[in-house]
Amino acid sequence: MEFELSPKTQELRESLLDFMDAHVYPAEPVWSQQVRESGNPYFHPPVMEELKKEAQNRGLWNLFLPDKRFGAGLTNLEYAPLAEITGRSHIAPEALNCAAPDTGNMEVLTEFGTREQQEEWLEPLLAGEIRSCFAMTEPDVASSDATNMQARIERDGDSYVINGRKWWTSGAASDRCKIAILMGVTDPEAEPHRQHGMILIPLDAPGVNIVRTLPVFGYDQGHGGHCEVTFEDVRVPAENIIGEEGAGFAIAQARLGPGRIHHCMRAIGMAERAFDLMCERAHSRSPFGRPLARQGVVRNWIAESRIEIEQVRLLVLKTAWLMDTVGNKGARIEISAIKVAAPDVAVRVIDRAIQVHGGGGVSDDFPLASMYAAARTLRIADGPDEVHKLSIARRELNRYQPAEPVAAG
Repeated sequence: MEFELSPKTQELRESLLDFMDAHVYPAEPVWSQQVRESGNPYFHPPVMEELKKEAQNRGLWNLFLPDKRFGAGLTNLEYAPLAEITGRSHIAPEALNCAAPDTGNMEVLTEFGTREQQEEWLEPLLAGEIRSCFAMTEPDVASSDATNMQARIERDGDSYVINGRKWWTSGAASDRCKIAILMGVTDPEAEPHRQHGMILIPLDAPGVNIVRTLPVFGYDQGHGGHCEVTFEDVRVPAENIIGEEGAGFAIAQARLGPGRIHHCMRAIGMAERAFDLMCERAHSRSPFGRPLARQGVVRNWIAESRIEIEQVRLLVLKTAWLMDTVGNKGARIEISAIKVAAPDVAVRVIDRAIQVHGGGGVSDDFPLASMYAAARTLRIADGPDEVHKLSIARRELNRYQPAEPVAAG
């Protein structure tokens, strides 16, 4: 296992770090002000287009896509350190056109989309001209078990008709969000993991209704929010199906593997920024006659945070290396493990940083409160911790399964 940065990654990393310092961090308050002044929490601020143009000029565009026809052609291991850097700012991923759920949707269209689907939807997504959403989770069932899904995708002549209710459909409230990839049941009589399909649904199609946006710990998130969306007799052409009927679970697994690497490395980036803020605050505040940096409990928090961040980073890099060398199937345990470990570490580090900041930590004067909300949400998004732990335990126990006794005689 070799985690040394490739020359290409090292060059991109240096350029990205400079881009963050020179453009992204200074743009954060501008972004917030422009959104606030618009009166619309899902407003697309002009400063984002300025950042996107600069990122393109620097060659920091579509870095997540390993297919050289469409993206930078980086492996998972090469992209991971760059994803970590983008995680330090809530506006950086979009500035590089590397933001979820667009990344996963672009990967799906790259790998499974027809040429026509790529021309109509992938190309404007790659150019950053539009955004997309992914409609999978449902409020009426326990979506931690995706076989519970109830939304229906039914063939009717040369069309499909879609009916269902989804929520946590991230990004759908943005005016720039033009297309949804919906996962639903195509054949309820098939084997459980062959019952589902994925289909492209334009958000302006008749019958698509954005019911509401869902706040996260009280934050009405920008970037298009998290939406409840209903689909009532929505009719789209049959050619909008992705892959084939029954392929939904296979496509979802292909989509989620790299996506979890991205999420986890961005979570480490959040933890690193919180760590920086915690250490800076420890030197600038002096309760009871001495700086926080000299308080034993604060030093303990800082030491624990550094240990945990380094441990989880190595685990994620190992997982990225396995995905590159043996594929998603060969890294299933590790993919589940990082999905539990990285958000958990981020939550703990951010929580300690909040404590060191006192009242400031829970205010909007620092990014810690919103970072905490985002990191805590990751313990549920893309499968709750408990489901990933169950998967890990099942696979580990299978290795110790006793052999069937040989029948006598």
